[in-house]
Amino acid sequence: MLDPVMFTGGVYKHDLVTELVEDLGGYLLQKNVTQSEVILLMLVPHEDMPVLEALTKELKGKLERAPLAGTEIAVVTPTLAIHHLPHPACDVAEYLRRHGAKSNMIGMSRGVAKKIAQMDEYETALINEHDAVVFTFGNFADCILKKEHLYRTLTVPVIVTGGPDMRKEDLPYAFEYVPNVGRIAHRSRKATEIGSLDNIVAAVGRALDSVRTSISKDPLTTTPPRVMDAVREQVPDVLISHSPLPIALNLNGLRIKLPYEEYHEAVAGVRFEEGVTLGEIAKVMPSRMKDYILVRILPVSETGFVV
Repeated sequence: MLDPVMFTGGVYKHDLVTELVEDLGGYLLQKNVTQSEVILLMLVPHEDMPVLEALTKELKGKLERAPLAGTEIAVVTPTLAIHHLPHPACDVAEYLRRHGAKSNMIGMSRGVAKKIAQMDEYETALINEHDAVVFTFGNFADCILKKEHLYRTLTVPVIVTGGPDMRKEDLPYAFEYVPNVGRIAHRSRKATEIGSLDNIVAAVGRALDSVRTSISKDPLTTTPPRVMDAVREQVPDVLISHSPLPIALNLNGLRIKLPYEEYHEAVAGVRFEEGVTLGEIAKVMPSRMKDYILVRILPVSETGFVV
């Protein structure tokens, strides 16, 4: 099992960390370099973590678990209309991104008002392509309760945020509820507001860990990072994609930001050393997000072997 971790330390000799992770069979997901500091998001085999921790200590760096690394999180707001604009959705999306997730903001087309709010099939399918979803609601408990039908049929963990204090038992279809995040007309700068964002990150992390536990009971035929490396090598056009993140990892697959009609056969034909193609161990489908390619890796119970 691969553990998501974040290394923070000096630029000097940080290449020793990346080399060690590759030697251990792990993957480097993202590297951010500032003037004198580097942040590495990585997936490392659980049994080899002590080796990485020893090197981190030697380099005077910091190593911490980053459960959001290698995931896509949807941040949903009822609408982008003017009467719902004073909300912290942008702060939530950015804060999730700072902790390693790829966040996508989604404004529902008909999410206005507690009595007539609804979500269509397209929006439901789009949200279900993510690993988890955060719904940013307002300050009225009655409105939050009445809108639970918006996420009742979703198949991914749902984190609900709002202003009032409410019990989790009042929202049976949500994985967790995070209070004190209602409609505000300013950026989140106060300590209490940053603390609420930390609570959202922690709740999302617990939700993702529950998904990882579920996947571990019937492991995937191969790992999403290995598929990512193979696609980069055998479909080189993905490297010149105009998207800032041409391949977005999910817990059970990945999203490749290339036109489906033009590239899905090339993606399905990606071959591994074991002699199988990606199309034999995964579903290659059109994504509901633009015209991208969605890859969902099949579990071992369906393929009968491990790649």
